[in-house]
Amino acid sequence: MSQPKHELNTDFVWRRREGSAPRRLSRRQIDSYHAEGFLVIEDVFDAETLRQVTAEIDPWEEKVTRFLQTQEDGRFFIARADEITFTTHLVARSQHLREFCASMPFQELAHDLIGPDVRLYWDQAVYKKPGTAAPFPWHQDNGYTYVEPQQYLTCWVALTGATVDNGCPWVVPGLHTEGTLAHTMTDLGWNCFDGEPPGKVAAPVRAGGIVVFSSLTPHATGPNTTDQTRKSYIVQFAPDGAVVREKGKDSDVWQRVAADASDRQFHVLRDGEAPGA
Repeated sequence: MSQPKHELNTDFVWRRREGSAPRRLSRRQIDSYHAEGFLVIEDVFDAETLRQVTAEIDPWEEKVTRFLQTQEDGRFFIARADEITFTTHLVARSQHLREFCASMPFQELAHDLIGPDVRLYWDQAVYKKPGTAAPFPWHQDNGYTYVEPQQYLTCWVALTGATVDNGCPWVVPGLHTEGTLAHTMTDLGWNCFDGEPPGKVAAPVRAGGIVVFSSLTPHATGPNTTDQTRKSYIVQFAPDGAVVREKGKDSDVWQRVAADASDRQFHVLRDGEAPGA
């Protein structure tokens, strides 16, 4: 399946993390991740941890919803008050979430799949409300904001169980090795496919589990046809030294901006260890 590429994606080569014994994943899981572009890891966080994390997120998500309700049609960019909300940069507002995003499970996944020097790149809660009929379009995370190196890590944490009925992730295995694809903007968000891609697979996960996938893995989420909100917390990690490529105001020149904002893009690993360890 050949797809048009992003204009900056001219010489991408998929790379494996080599030379260090894994800390969380088995060799089989690591091989599967590199071959397929994703893993489902169940039962990473216990119920009390989820309760605490959700209690930290909910008040901020409610503020986002109230803001959206003041906007025309209850929408702002890709967020819709009564359907899907995105609550970003929570680590800059909550010490508890900052500690959660730097906790051992993420350190170990980052060690096994990225490298010895890793920063938090992005964090956001995504709540899909009951009765949301529209799916979230097929995209790569690097299709929203182009990061170099293109290859970084997304951890899709299920705060509630994610099922086919309430909008679990779907992925297209294997295409991550092509690098960043061309995306077009739709009413619902960026999209990298014309129609439904062949070979798509669902990735349901129980509350407390993580769908781990590459920033280059095409993925989408389906409708929520249930009467409960599907809650997820998306935590992303990039190699230290990663940069965001963006065009300046009134410019067609791609700039490089370091992904090292002190309030939120902090180290989770230095030389393979937790900072201060």
